[in-house]
Amino acid sequence: MSYRIEHSLVDGIERVAYLPEQPRSAPPLLFQHGMWHAAWCWADWQAALAEHGWTSYAISLPGHGQSPVQRPLRWCTLSYYLRFLTTAIQSLPQRPVLIGHSMGGALTQWYLKRHDDLPAAVLVAPWLHNHMLMPQLRVMRTDPWGSLLSLLTLNPTVTLRTAERAAHWLLSPQATWSGAELKARLGSESGLILFQHNPPLWRPAKKLRTPLLWLAGEADTLLSVAEERRSAAHYDARFHAVPGAGHNLMMDANSQELVALIHEWLLETVAEPQAAAG
Repeated sequence: MSYRIEHSLVDGIERVAYLPEQPRSAPPLLFQHGMWHAAWCWADWQAALAEHGWTSYAISLPGHGQSPVQRPLRWCTLSYYLRFLTTAIQSLPQRPVLIGHSMGGALTQWYLKRHDDLPAAVLVAPWLHNHMLMPQLRVMRTDPWGSLLSLLTLNPTVTLRTAERAAHWLLSPQATWSGAELKARLGSESGLILFQHNPPLWRPAKKLRTPLLWLAGEADTLLSVAEERRSAAHYDARFHAVPGAGHNLMMDANSQELVALIHEWLLETVAEPQAAAG
């Protein structure tokens, strides 16, 4: 199926739209990136889903991708980022399916705790439902010097200071991206956000109406499958662990199989079968 790509910058926020010529009669998809990333990380998934007729949008938070800095990144917070995600959701003609990766998965949880008004959401190796203490400890044990620098400067980017470290934390050996390719695209990030998705600043919603699909990578060095399975169970989400996949599931060798899984789940959850595109 053919589609067109539209790139825009509105109120300082980059938006990349994939628009099929024959779109499905279904809500659009809105992609939210994680730390250091931007809208560019979703290109393969947006293209594949557009082939299935899904209209989608990906945004870059301020200071990420082609979105200019609006506040020094050091002082950005999850609540600050959430304002831009909420604005993007409200700007669409209908409530979208929200797809969030890592920190973007945390923002998805923050949004749903406050609103819980989406047709569905997909959490892609997201931050855990209750806290991020164990993943932070894993980083500290593996890279104590980088963790100390990150704490002193409020700049967690130092933990990804080499291509090898970026690959260790974000990619699996079977990834379609190399550590060098990924490192060249990553930007800076706020250090404050790492502390906010923890008690007492954060407590998850006890129950959500929004249907959730929770995706985990079995080779993720940041988050264990057991931790993610427990978090998915807290929200009564459908859980799927991808064999051999790292934290950046959208860059793994089997990512197209994962797109097919997402597509089928969306058909079951939000699409109108009688109007489904080819």
